[in-house]
Amino acid sequence: MLMLAFESSARPASVALMRDGELIAQYSQYTALTHSRTLLPMAEDMLKNCDVQISDVDIFAVAHGPGSFTGIRIGVSTVKGLAWASGKPCTGVSTLEAMAWNGISHGGYICPVMDARRSQVYNALFEIKNGKPVRLCDDRPVSLDDLANEIKALPSPVFILGDGAAVTSSYLTKAGIPFETAPDNLIWQSAWGVAMAALSKTPGDADSLKPVYLRLSQAERERLEKEGQA
Repeated sequence: MLMLAFESSARPASVALMRDGELIAQYSQYTALTHSRTLLPMAEDMLKNCDVQISDVDIFAVAHGPGSFTGIRIGVSTVKGLAWASGKPCTGVSTLEAMAWNGISHGGYICPVMDARRSQVYNALFEIKNGKPVRLCDDRPVSLDDLANEIKALPSPVFILGDGAAVTSSYLTKAGIPFETAPDNLIWQSAWGVAMAALSKTPGDADSLKPVYLRLSQAERERLEKEGQA
């Protein structure tokens, strides 16, 4: 089975090609360009270098959230378009679960975090068992204070990764809670993680693929606040 995976839920963009669970190629970049300009050209270049046609792909996968509202929309729309055009199945996976795959070599408790601002992070906790991340809680926006209390209660230090690592590490340091932080190269979300997470999912058609936001956007919150005052 040949899988083409996309990750665009944060500032980095990443695409990966996997055959039967083995990574063939991955292309990542971290630029100021929008994902609408970079994501498909990255996939096209990668497929060309691998001498693979888009028609050869059996399934498409994408991180469908949480994360950047715009980035999620772009990634999900890209995969829906490819699935519709080709008649091939597709699947969406949690951005946080995909990130947790980057912690399998470390083992123990994995704490992927994405900066959600307002002293919150998007987070889920995982434990590495039998070479794969096992979920301990649902994806959620959580305050740094509540997350710190959960981490403090774990029997061993967590391994923190993601673009929310800096703000989370700073908070835990001030609170005197031990932790380990991933190297900078693991701060980027990877399409390889998306592909690995997708292997255990049941694929569907393009109509079934939906973005997952977890909370309202800033614009939507402001609109509701104004309507409530009217």
